[in-house]
Amino acid sequence: MYRVLIADDEGIAIDSITFILEHAFENQCEIRSARTGRSVIELAETFRPDIAVMDIQMPGINGIEAIREIRKFSPQTIFLVVSAYDKFSYAKEAIDLGGAGYLTKPLERERFVDAMSGAMQQLDRERTRRSNDLRTMEKLESVVPLIETGFVYSLLLQDSSAEDIDQYRNLLEIREEAGYMLLIEFGDETEANDRASGRKTAGKKMENPIGSGIRVQRQYGRIREIIKDISSRAVVGQIMRNKIPIFIPHADAEPDYRERSEIIDRCRELVRRLEERTDIDFRIGIGTIKPIKEMRSSYQEARNSLRADVDSVLHAEDLPVKTEYEKSYPIDLEKELFEYVQNGEVEQVRRCADAFFSWMEDTQLPAHEDSVRLKALEFVLWAEHIAYVDGGMGIYRFSDRSEYLDISRSCNMPELHSWFVEHFVKAAEKIAGKTMNRTETMVDSALHYIDRNYHRDISLDDVSREINISPYYFSKVFKEKTGVTFVEYLTKARMEKAKELLKDPSSSIRDVCFAVGYQDPNYFSRIFKRSTGRTPSEFRG
Repeated sequence: MYRVLIADDEGIAIDSITFILEHAFENQCEIRSARTGRSVIELAETFRPDIAVMDIQMPGINGIEAIREIRKFSPQTIFLVVSAYDKFSYAKEAIDLGGAGYLTKPLERERFVDAMSGAMQQLDRERTRRSNDLRTMEKLESVVPLIETGFVYSLLLQDSSAEDIDQYRNLLEIREEAGYMLLIEFGDETEANDRASGRKTAGKKMENPIGSGIRVQRQYGRIREIIKDISSRAVVGQIMRNKIPIFIPHADAEPDYRERSEIIDRCRELVRRLEERTDIDFRIGIGTIKPIKEMRSSYQEARNSLRADVDSVLHAEDLPVKTEYEKSYPIDLEKELFEYVQNGEVEQVRRCADAFFSWMEDTQLPAHEDSVRLKALEFVLWAEHIAYVDGGMGIYRFSDRSEYLDISRSCNMPELHSWFVEHFVKAAEKIAGKTMNRTETMVDSALHYIDRNYHRDISLDDVSREINISPYYFSKVFKEKTGVTFVEYLTKARMEKAKELLKDPSSSIRDVCFAVGYQDPNYFSRIFKRSTGRTPSEFRG
């Protein structure tokens, strides 16, 4: 159905156009009409026509001015302009205002019907586009929460790659390089007690996390809407026990006092709305602004804020939960160093470890020699801890590092410098080589199994089961390591053994066939010729 408005000061013209529409388009049109510019505008406000057939010359407000006014409140309306004057200036102005056609009186039926058909097709295309857009929006509404949850988890998990995080950022159109974490805690409120005195204090203490978590899960969609209403850029994670982590993008700069107060006020308003609409008690911890790759630290601050006090909204800047360093300390270099260790980037670790120890030598010696020695020991132990946790250091033995304390105490500074860098590099090498070493061990075991069992009817499943990994992964790493597939390697091993056995004239081709794992001599002969270019008989000569 198309809503059609006819605007003409001549009743006979309105009747003529109505007659053409009813006969050409039968029941497809709902038709209204008006005879003055003012009445056209007033009718259009309530009728909201899809198509308006507008005469230019009308009493009072002319057709061009009426089009201009109608477009202010009904921009989707398509205009067909009609005039007794075949003037280019009228046509141009009508087209500039979004008119779909300019027709002169008296109207030719076919031209008018063609113009109306074109306008209807244009409307149909626009309706289809809007319908597709709505379907896309509906799909996105169900997908976006999953993308946001994945992004928040990627920020908080240590092993997330920068590529994964960047992909999430592109999907969510996050251009900022920094941000901060909110941690919403919920539960059943009880009166809080001062830890030292045991007296009741003003504030919230959350109980029944599991029960409240179930209730919040049922209202998760509504809670997301409330959060987005307060902060449209918020990226909302999934419920974790009785907490919801939220990432807020922000410019890479610390907020001043006024902005920090505004953040706190918005969070107070968020708590108020959440409690008002869900009948559940809430608190919010706020971390400080950090680069995106350091969001785990901001999350930790938000979590520690909730532990440090019982107010409904707590900012890390207001509480003794934020780690601070003296101005001269190279915190960025420290972060780089351990990030490179985590990623197994050996040369970058060598560079950063050398630079960090050089900073200690240049700024801390000789006044703080003991502190330098302690820091060297602390950092080496932590780098090796990362490698152990990552699985790169092999079996942990309690006494493996018993000599480290004596080394850190007794060796001179150049020796300690070398020891420091060397052990950092070893930790990074262990992490970098972990996958390679594991792959080599698996493939070596597989090759050994094949060499011992080529004479049996063995399959890829048999070998992957023997070395205890999935067939798919075994097939992948075997090809990467050897350059051939499992079947190609097995066939080659069998053919090499077959050539060796065929040199013995007392062994029949049938015996050789069975000896290298084949049950059909004809099939064996075909495989042998495909591999060597000769049949077994020709090879034996």
